[in-house]
Amino acid sequence: MTNLNMILQFLSLLLFLLMPVSSQPDQLLYDGFKGLGSNNMTLNGVAEIESNGVLKLTNDSSKVIGHAFYPTPFQFKNSSEGKAFSFSTSFALVIVPEFPKLGGHGLAFTIAPTKDLKAHPAQYLGLLDSSDMGKFSNHLFAVEFDTAKDFEFGDINDNHVGIDINSLASNASAPAGYYTGNDDSSKQNLTLQSGNPILAWVDYDASQSVVNVTISASSTKPKRPLLSFHVDLSPIFEKSMYVGFSASTGLLASSHYILGWSFKINGPAPPLDLSSLPQLPGPKKKHTSLIIGVSVSCVVLALCAVLFGIYMYRRHKNADVIEAWELEIGPHRYSYQELKKATKGFKDKQLLGQGGFGSVYKGTLPNSKTQVAVKRISHDSKQGLREFVSEIASIGRLRHRNLVQLLGWCRRRGDLLLVYDFMANGSLDKYLFDEPETILSWEQRFKIIKDVASALLYLHEDYEQVVVHRDVKASNVLLDGELNGRLGDFGLARLYEHGANPSTTRVVGTLGYLAPEVPRTGKATPNSDVFAFGALLLEVASGLRPLEPKALPEDMVLVDCVWNKFKQGRILDMVDPRLNGVFNEREMLMVLKLGLLCSNGAPNARPSMRQVVRFLEGEVGLPDELRKSGDLSYQEGFDEFLHTLEPSSIDQTSTGSYDRNRDMHVSFPSSTDTSLYTLHGKGETR
Repeated sequence: MTNLNMILQFLSLLLFLLMPVSSQPDQLLYDGFKGLGSNNMTLNGVAEIESNGVLKLTNDSSKVIGHAFYPTPFQFKNSSEGKAFSFSTSFALVIVPEFPKLGGHGLAFTIAPTKDLKAHPAQYLGLLDSSDMGKFSNHLFAVEFDTAKDFEFGDINDNHVGIDINSLASNASAPAGYYTGNDDSSKQNLTLQSGNPILAWVDYDASQSVVNVTISASSTKPKRPLLSFHVDLSPIFEKSMYVGFSASTGLLASSHYILGWSFKINGPAPPLDLSSLPQLPGPKKKHTSLIIGVSVSCVVLALCAVLFGIYMYRRHKNADVIEAWELEIGPHRYSYQELKKATKGFKDKQLLGQGGFGSVYKGTLPNSKTQVAVKRISHDSKQGLREFVSEIASIGRLRHRNLVQLLGWCRRRGDLLLVYDFMANGSLDKYLFDEPETILSWEQRFKIIKDVASALLYLHEDYEQVVVHRDVKASNVLLDGELNGRLGDFGLARLYEHGANPSTTRVVGTLGYLAPEVPRTGKATPNSDVFAFGALLLEVASGLRPLEPKALPEDMVLVDCVWNKFKQGRILDMVDPRLNGVFNEREMLMVLKLGLLCSNGAPNARPSMRQVVRFLEGEVGLPDELRKSGDLSYQEGFDEFLHTLEPSSIDQTSTGSYDRNRDMHVSFPSSTDTSLYTLHGKGETR
């Protein structure tokens, strides 16, 4: 009998061990989140549950993250090496941009090995950072609802749904929408940031190894999914994983909401009914209390009126004026007082340098302690406002790792300010010309060249419009703390649609980087940016400026010096002697020859930036022969151009002599009259 009892106890213990652990649930259903505590939902970042039961992942603040995870992990496999279970989830989301059609960046349904994600905001959706992108060790699965097109991740547009595995570069994506039938013509488009509820379903069938993503504007699930992606998630999932949501904002912000959520392991998720879920609160009503003082004397009333008049005058005087164009681009990101405090009152000791049309100051934002660079446009800049608007319009929505990131802007009466990421190592020209304190190695220089080429390729071909920078040069290449090259200063940039012809405009640029055809045609094109990039290649390799007005005629133009050495078979004589002969000869030859190729007098003979990138990456080789072509050769083009410039037109320094270390900017009033011109030194009005 005793033996029988022992056997029964053993069997009972075995059955207990085989039972699922109660701490690992297999489903959940939230018809709203009202009253939920930390035992039901773990919130990080700015995420919060509002009083009406709506889960708010982010607010309309810039560059914030919101995470919301179920606090207990779900079991996705029987063992670490086993087959992943099927799962199904449904949730209702709402995205409300801060300004119509201007939001970012989106939210993602997330399955991760931890609920404490160490991640970046903006395009990273609060999921990963740049150093972890694509690593198998991430064990991350996400379905993104993305409202910003990002070149770095190959996004298809700014309104898409994507399946992400260990990276923000989607394995599969599609423009947001749903199918009412089985054919492609039945697709109905949805705008993710419309402010209306969208119901989403994510289903993984382990037996078929396929992920299906479906969305709809109603509670009825369409029969055809928006996305189907065949993948075995067994290698991606660990035995236990956390399930939840992540969202982030960038320079422009959106409020991201989840109204309800259901989830199920090995079965269909419980259905959600949009009509039974909490709704977003309406706009807050403003109530004005009227307080009547019955015992106030006439003297006090008169004094209050005077004081109120002074207050209103000062408030109006110091107010930030918002004009129509600003509403189209976005809000003031910073107040004037905040930027004034950040730069210690724009003190001279905070001055980083003189930009194209203003001064640049180092600042520390008082709240976040983030270091920034604040460009303050000169009061006496006649084209200041126009160039200010151009810079915002050009880079406000550009996103690329090799562009200087615009963080925000402010305009207060005559003060026009732009706020950027602080570039710890300053501009490239400080490391190339005259007697730099630090000599960049060839490896560092070659990396910077490729960084700038990548940025220009994005501007010319991969952005939704063609962006012509018009002022590519060493002083506009900024270096971050790791000496990565970033192209900045978009005050002269011009945009036009792909396939369209650029319009004739005021000719501007920097002498030595200005393509010969621009003064004759009045049109800046990607080809003219390529010409400037050619000058940049040569100066990075040689440590010489593209134009030395005081040099001997044969040494005045760098491209012609290089060309003459190339014809003599001595092109390596042009290598910067400060490298002390330490460089990759193949790379150096390629850069010098590519500089000549980009500097060709005939615009159509220059390579595109896509071809340039392929050359730099070693995917294709340069032509065996280089030749001058077109109606203007290198020297002839510069000779003709320089012949029109009178010495008296060159800006003088305070001592009355020309400063050879200053850039010379040239502008023409029109494309048809090149006899009238102005030259401006670095920091002068263009």
